[in-house]
Parts: sequence; structure tokens; C-alpha cells
Amino acid sequence: MIKGLLRQRPLADQPGHALVGVLRMPESKISPLRAIIRRILGALFFLFAAVFIVYIGRDGYTDSRGDGISFLDAVYYATVSLSTTGYGDIAPVTDTARLVNIVVITPLRVAFLIVLVGTTLEVLTERSRQALRIQKWRNKVRDHVVVVGFGTKGRSAINALMAEQDVEPNQVVVVDTDQQALDAASALGLITVHGSATRADVLRVAGVQRAKSVVIAPNRDDTAVLVTLTARELAPKASILASVREAENVHLLKQSGADQVVVSSETAGRLLGMATRTPLVVDMVEDLLTPETGLAIAERPVTPAEEGGSPRHLPDTVLGLVRAGQLYRVDAPEADALEPGDRLLYVRHTARPDDEED
Repeated sequence: MIKGLLRQRPLADQPGHALVGVLRMPESKISPLRAIIRRILGALFFLFAAVFIVYIGRDGYTDSRGDGISFLDAVYYATVSLSTTGYGDIAPVTDTARLVNIVVITPLRVAFLIVLVGTTLEVLTERSRQALRIQKWRNKVRDHVVVVGFGTKGRSAINALMAEQDVEPNQVVVVDTDQQALDAASALGLITVHGSATRADVLRVAGVQRAKSVVIAPNRDDTAVLVTLTARELAPKASILASVREAENVHLLKQSGADQVVVSSETAGRLLGMATRTPLVVDMVEDLLTPETGLAIAERPVTPAEEGGSPRHLPDTVLGLVRAGQLYRVDAPEADALEPGDRLLYVRHTARPDDEED
């Protein structure tokens, strides 16, 4: 019965070690040679620590001949003890033989142990390290971005976030049920959570209750609605942005708590229709939506020198302004005069790779 109660314990209440495999932190890239060198240095540190302890308390030790303990004896005793060799039945009696044991035999024995149990130790060490990093991250994470779904839409959203808003990879949490997608996200340095975002426990593990934004980009509209409902219940103040395939489901997402809804299939259809008459319009829209190069849509506050003027007279190509959370097009009457606190949506020029080379 106790085991049954443990299985029913919510994921969000589980300790860090229980979430290894569900919540995955980005792995550090260390070469095998460097990992082995670090292990050898660690072994030497413990060895010399043991030598120091034995040598300090040398008055309490004696050898088979009844002599006192020298520094070399202390090194020998620590060496055979830490390497689990033991002592007593066969023991070197000359300093030369003992030195050979220290310099030659013990490194070979340690190398053998590394080859024999290195893989097991690596797995256990990595699991413990993951558990510690998970617990530390859960205690510190704030104002991050949770992305539900790492398909084409989710990847594109993350690329735009990292390029346009300078969001660090460790501030993005990807939630998905596809392990291959999560592996790809983890390779980019993103934090991943394996599970269905329709479950409140999974979203709690992702820290959605403390997130700044939640991007919902699943493959099904009904999933998007359910995830939006769950996310809004857990994070009343977070900004929720969702994607749907059909326009008829937009009102469901809005009622479920989404702040913004993007209709992917309808937007693609409009571009296809426009491309039949003006094919290059697709290239221009792609340029505007790609923040790395060319043109990009950006937002900035109105400066004091611009207050009272018209956005149409600014050197920037202004598309609209945001006032008290409301968006107005540049040709709207409300946009005739800029006011303090307004924010401008404008077309920003970004550097192209060939420009940087010049």
C-alpha cells in the first residue's frame, strides 16, 4: 500500500533524484581524456590526504620490523589501503621495492579499476549530478519561458526568442512527449521535461507557475485548448501564446486564457494566395519574420523628443503603436499624436552576414 501511495505522489512534489529522466538539464561537454585526467587528479588528492593523516599520526604506527614510520612508509600504507590491496602476508621489505609498488604497481592497479568499474561509476556520478542540478534549478528558476511542443513551430519560436530577445538557453524549458525531440532540444542547451503538458504535474515540474511566458505549439488544436486551460490555471499572470491550425478554434483558445493566438494554416494559406500574384511577397514576409538578418519587426518606447509628434513623420518605418495594452495601426486616429508611455512597432534594419564581413 505504501508503494501505491508513493506512485500516486504528484511529480511536482518529488525530490530532484526522482525527476532524473523526466526533467533533463543540459549536459556539459567534456572530452574523455579530460574526464580521465580529472579522475586521476581526484585520486591523487585523496591519496595525499591519506598520506598526510598517516604521517601526522606516525607515532601510532609500526611496521613488521618494529621500526618507526617514515614518510615513505606513510605513502606506502596509504597506497595499499586506498587501492584495497591490503598488507601483512606479502610486504616489501626494502625501500626500493616499496617505491616500485608506489610508482608502478599502484597506477596499474588504479588503471585496471578505472577500466573495470568506470562505466558504472560514470552512470552513478552523472545521475547524482543531474539530481543536484535539477534541485538547484527548481529552487532558482524564475521568469523563464515554457515551450510546449518542439516541432517546427516550437523550434521556430525558440529561435526567434533567442535571436530577438537574447534569451539564454537555460531560461527555456521544452515540454514534449517525443524523446527524440527532447534530445534535439537538449543538444541546443535547453532544459527539457518529458511528459504530456495536459497534465498539471508536468507543467509544475517545468515551473510554469513562475514562468514569464508560455508558448503552446502542439500538433493538435484540442491539445492546445487543454494545455492552455491548465497553464492559465497554474499561471494566472503569465503571458500565454498559442498556435492553432484552424481559425474556428481561436475563440476556444481565447476563452481558455490565451493572450495571443496564431492561426498557422490560415496564415500559410494567405501567403500562398498572395504568392500567386506577387511571388516575392513571401520572401519579404520571411525577411520580416527572420530577426537575424535583413529586416525585422521590433518594438521600442517613444522617446521624450518624439512625444506629441506623428509616428508617420519619424525616420523609422512605423507599423503601429501600443497604448495601454491596445494596438493601433499607424493610420488610426489614436496614432496621430504620440503620448508618454507609448511603444512603437517598427521595421528595424539588421546587419547581414556579408555586411559584417565588409
